[in-house]
Amino acid sequence: MINVPALVGLAQNITQGPKSDHASSAVDHPLSHQSGLTMVCLDRNLAIQQANQEFFRMFGGSSLELCGRAFTDLVHPSVRQPLLRQFASLLEGRRDRFAADVIAVGGDDTAFTVPVTAFAVRGGTPDVFAILVLMSERETGDVGVVTNRKKILSEIDARILEGIAAGVSTVPLASRLYLSRQGVEYHVTCLFRKLRVPNRAALVSRAYSMGVLKVGTWPPKVVQDFVK
Repeated sequence: MINVPALVGLAQNITQGPKSDHASSAVDHPLSHQSGLTMVCLDRNLAIQQANQEFFRMFGGSSLELCGRAFTDLVHPSVRQPLLRQFASLLEGRRDRFAADVIAVGGDDTAFTVPVTAFAVRGGTPDVFAILVLMSERETGDVGVVTNRKKILSEIDARILEGIAAGVSTVPLASRLYLSRQGVEYHVTCLFRKLRVPNRAALVSRAYSMGVLKVGTWPPKVVQDFVK
């Protein structure tokens, strides 16, 4: 069971400590040594202020490399907007914590799923002054997600995929994109080959599972990182 008062004390240690001492205050706190617990403290802008050694190992970077970066830089682009909405609910006082499975991207550019629990830290005042994020051990195995360094779609492929995901049929999609019907069908066939699927329904499902389409967005939108 998580000791919430201890979390608050830890977050206060982190945020009130000297900025240059990234490797000491959080790591020396007893709670930070709890087995299997990955911990990071964020400021109100979601910038990483401090973390324990498990966090740096999980993301393959040192405190100098990761402290100061936005926490959302470490998650897959397809899940950033839903995660930002969850953090906003903490900062706006609509909830005290949330839990979610997040697709993160490690230092070796591999994607993995990790259970995340985030707490709003108020320290006895109504205003949130920090957010403490706890992560369980990353789930091993290939999650099938394309990382953000792989440009797999042309601009026209991306627009066609968005249209198919929104339920737009071939003729109106061709009119919207100033293509012939045959032109749309050609690009759809190319998308089938790229994503290794047999039909349009499987194409949309595969695109979401790979993180090519943003989660929680309507109309459907391709993550721009994957467009050439």
